[in-house]
Amino acid sequence: MNGATARLRSSPNKRPTPTNGVHKQPPDSPDMIRKKFSSSSIFAKNSRFHVSNAHFLKWTAGDVYGTARNHPVPCAFAACVLFFMAVEYTLNMVPSTAPPFDLGFVATAALHRSLAAKPDLNTLLAGLNTVFVAMQTAYIIGTFVIEGRPRATLSALFMFTCRGILGYVTQLPVPQEFLGSGADFPVGNVSFFLFYSGHVAASVIASLDMKRMQRWELSYTFDVLNILQVIRLLTTRGHYTIDLAVGVGAGILFDSLAGKYEHNMKEDGLSCDETM
Repeated sequence: MNGATARLRSSPNKRPTPTNGVHKQPPDSPDMIRKKFSSSSIFAKNSRFHVSNAHFLKWTAGDVYGTARNHPVPCAFAACVLFFMAVEYTLNMVPSTAPPFDLGFVATAALHRSLAAKPDLNTLLAGLNTVFVAMQTAYIIGTFVIEGRPRATLSALFMFTCRGILGYVTQLPVPQEFLGSGADFPVGNVSFFLFYSGHVAASVIASLDMKRMQRWELSYTFDVLNILQVIRLLTTRGHYTIDLAVGVGAGILFDSLAGKYEHNMKEDGLSCDETM
């Protein structure tokens, strides 16, 4: 070619066709797809599952001991699962004609008898509990209205909405030994949802907000008052134990959800106080 170096060019048919400035790659052939799958770590022949490759067959006594030593909490929960499976499958069910069995009621039986014999003391404790509920309410609303921090208020809105739905869907009977009081909240205990305890959940929400703001003494005060509130509600049969336990979990859950909501609003360029 007169000494000129021949320039190799791709065949026009093999060159990617530009579309809107972007070159489209031709689809993979069946052979290429098979090669990709065979080279994948998941689909490679050498890593296909065999019973002989099961993970537990590689465990040693040292592995088991190390797991128990380094991860005691999951191991304790695993033991609890086995224990409560045995309890559940050997338990004598409560007859439909009998009142529900509540271990919290058993533990507070003596306190219940004492309070039933002293109605004035029952009224006093109910009034003090109502004051504590007012303290929770004032703090949770105040964090938004006064301080401009809506997380605790959002948590309470989420929590009480969910409580209303669940409380209406499954309406539990009032315990037979319930000790009502005109000084209690709701006033007079005319009607209320048992599941779950809004008293306990709201107290948890307020306490978590106080901890975030490093108001440690106030937070610990609320925690102690919440424990006393739980004991009183069990003693008066104002709630079943499950209502109170779920109330603690609900407070933690809805505080976390409100935090995620705030975070998402900030990522979208909005603040909660702008949208409310």
